[in-house]
Amino acid sequence: MANNFFGITDIGKQRDNNEDTFIAQKTDDDNFIIACVIDGVGGYAGGEVAADIARECIVEQLSYIAGDIIPLLVNTVALANQRIYEKKQGNRQLENMACVLTLAVIDIPNNQFYYAHVGDTRLYLLRDNSLIKISKDHSFVGFLEDSGRLTEEAAMDHPKRNEISKALGFNPHISKEPNFVETGSSPFLPGDILLVCSDGLTDLVDKNQMTKILTSSGSIQDKGEKLIQAANSKGGKDNVTVVLVNNDKKPRQHSATRPATVANIPDEIIDPLAQPKLPDGPATIPVKQRSSRGTMVVLFILLALALAGFLWQFWLNYQLKQTPVKVAVKPVKVKNAGEIKLQDTINKLKGNTLIISEADYKQPIVLSDTLRIEQDSLYIKAKGNIIFKRDSAYNGPGISLTSNCKYIVLDSVAFDGFRVAIATRNDALVLKHVVFSNCVSPVQTAYIFPDKKYISGRLFGGMFKIDTLSKPTK
Repeated sequence: MANNFFGITDIGKQRDNNEDTFIAQKTDDDNFIIACVIDGVGGYAGGEVAADIARECIVEQLSYIAGDIIPLLVNTVALANQRIYEKKQGNRQLENMACVLTLAVIDIPNNQFYYAHVGDTRLYLLRDNSLIKISKDHSFVGFLEDSGRLTEEAAMDHPKRNEISKALGFNPHISKEPNFVETGSSPFLPGDILLVCSDGLTDLVDKNQMTKILTSSGSIQDKGEKLIQAANSKGGKDNVTVVLVNNDKKPRQHSATRPATVANIPDEIIDPLAQPKLPDGPATIPVKQRSSRGTMVVLFILLALALAGFLWQFWLNYQLKQTPVKVAVKPVKVKNAGEIKLQDTINKLKGNTLIISEADYKQPIVLSDTLRIEQDSLYIKAKGNIIFKRDSAYNGPGISLTSNCKYIVLDSVAFDGFRVAIATRNDALVLKHVVFSNCVSPVQTAYIFPDKKYISGRLFGGMFKIDTLSKPTK
């Protein structure tokens, strides 16, 4: 276990099962810390199942993190929601299951954290002995508390405290609902502590007591265990889960500098508006008169050059009129109905999830031109056997991601016969179960950097792996 993050969950004093789960771990490349608390909803079995599905999805999707992080978190939460919804469609016993969660990704080297939130789990930031609530409760009582209409004490005792307005698993199309997932980012400075917790803690332990525990001496693990004990000492009415992350880098100390001394002011103060003193001599200075003959010579030369330029241009125009101009006729690309339909669907898509079914497209989808993706984030999922095949007369990329793209997922598609199957920029592309057949360059990546700036970093060349569990698409 690392010294700067810790997670713990407890069943509490009145429940028979624990519907909470959590994530407190580093990504596979050790560049980020994932801190997440998930609270299941929907009965004895359903809540646990929903929470476990969400946890598995988050760990899978965030094993490596690159590019724009906020769209990545939103897509991860949307995918978890979709998996929970699909799971309960086939099981009546789970039809009421759902979950709420707060997910934070912490970039310690760059002193920054990012978060995504749905429901009434919470995210707090401790800085300079002051505990700040970052997330907002998606409930009516939470709205009243956040807006100042209810005090913290009154909200904790409110009979409708746990009636939430948002959760994962009830609506399969949350990606089409703007602002369904609350997101944000903030500096995470040396000495700061992030607290992610379930309502089993905040329903019983107020902000003052949490602050005392977090500012007390002891390790991050000690503080997490004390928070659990505080909730259980007040009845432990619900499952209690806590994840803590500490930016344990030493704060920078800036040495004080003495103010610069004021330079001695000379006895004679110079007035900037005063006229300069002239040297002693006669009252008037003779001015040398210029000869006008040189000016006339210069004007004559300029007129001669202008006349010569005019005659030269006239002769060139005459020559161009006498020479026939050959216009090269560029062959017109004739696109097939399938690629026209798919490009039009991508261009007009309102959400960020596109399902491609083989029932809607003739297979294979032959490309005679590049499919362009310009969205900030997009999840393309194939249902059935979806193959993109290069037209014999076409030599360009199959799919091209523009510089606007930050997070594009291609899931369960195949490419056949392309010189470049996918052309992407920076780290926008994520592949899941994608097959490349007879492609010279499956993926071609261009990294875009600002002009004339010093660049540091590394390429994420190890992010892709061979998936031995999936069967190649024929």
